[in-house]
Amino acid sequence: MSRDPHREVRDLLGAYALDRLDDAERASVTAHLDGCDECRRELDFVAPAASALALADPDRVTAQPAPPPDLGDRVLSTIRAERPARRIGTRMLVAACAAALLVGVGAGVAGGYAAFAPDPEPQEDVAATVHDDRVDAEALLVPHTWGVEIRLTGEGFEAGETYRATLFDESGGSHPAGEFIGVGEDPMVCNLNSSLLREDAVGFEITDESGDAVVTSSF
Repeated sequence: MSRDPHREVRDLLGAYALDRLDDAERASVTAHLDGCDECRRELDFVAPAASALALADPDRVTAQPAPPPDLGDRVLSTIRAERPARRIGTRMLVAACAAALLVGVGAGVAGGYAAFAPDPEPQEDVAATVHDDRVDAEALLVPHTWGVEIRLTGEGFEAGETYRATLFDESGGSHPAGEFIGVGEDPMVCNLNSSLLREDAVGFEITDESGDAVVTSSF
């Protein structure tokens, strides 16, 4: 079966516009585009979608609006109607549909991202006892199938100092849950993970470089 270099390039245009290709793929696509007006026009068609996706900022998502149930079908129908004679590559089609959905939910680019975010994970508020007057901290516990995640927020952890997190099981055994560097008075959000399962976890501790407890919790 003969290769169709145009189709192969079009299948990569979405990833090319999003700068998701490795060096060899990007060089190959660039070389083809240099001598192919038709594929350059395809790139011009998909590039706006990549620009819209680049604006998605999950940290600014505050709601999860739902798109109309038929929006996906309408997007695909529109694309097929406008480009009937062309085979649209899979990656390019995904990028175009995603950009349309970002606009279609009516809540801006961040709202479009939220519409496809997974359901919120179960979270538990856990009491955090602070042993350093300079520190203010709160914690959430997230049980996963693979272990426990502690989402620590706070400020006042000494800038440049390494802090270590440890989870404890019912028998008193300790389980490392990661490290972080203090950032002083700046607000900090830190996700600390351990393979200890939720049913076995009874508390955690944050210690400084001297081994002194800075934040502790029992749950």
